[in-house]
Amino acid sequence: MTERKLTGKHVLFGFVGAFTVIIGVNLVLAYSAIKTFPGLEVKNSYVASQTFNDRKAAQEALGWDISAHHKAGILRLAITDPQGTPVEVANLKATVGRATHVKDDVTPDFRFDGSAYVAPVELGDGNWNIRMIALADDGTEFKQRVVLIKD
Repeated sequence: MTERKLTGKHVLFGFVGAFTVIIGVNLVLAYSAIKTFPGLEVKNSYVASQTFNDRKAAQEALGWDISAHHKAGILRLAITDPQGTPVEVANLKATVGRATHVKDDVTPDFRFDGSAYVAPVELGDGNWNIRMIALADDGTEFKQRVVLIKD
């Protein structure tokens, strides 16, 4: 049996092969991360930060508590005041989606039933969130991301 020698070509091919695998995996992961990125929260974070404390204080002054449940194809979004009384808002915009991408996002047609906002929505398994904007009767905008509990 002949003995094989380790030459410069063998070492070069080993290094090139190893770095090709490393770079290839990094490119695949970077592409996957960018493809599933849902987008920006705000266009200009500096401008949004200028009024953040005022908006937060106004929203906290409402004292609203938000909860969301999904059962048997019905999504229930409850907004209550500090005394636990259901709140009917002047306007409600809500998007139901996953935390990692926007391809499954839906905008339910919520109706107030006297105790909560309800809408028929079919959701798959996994983690779902509601990104909601509610307008109080006094004009205060209430923005919140609500974790959806599936029963």
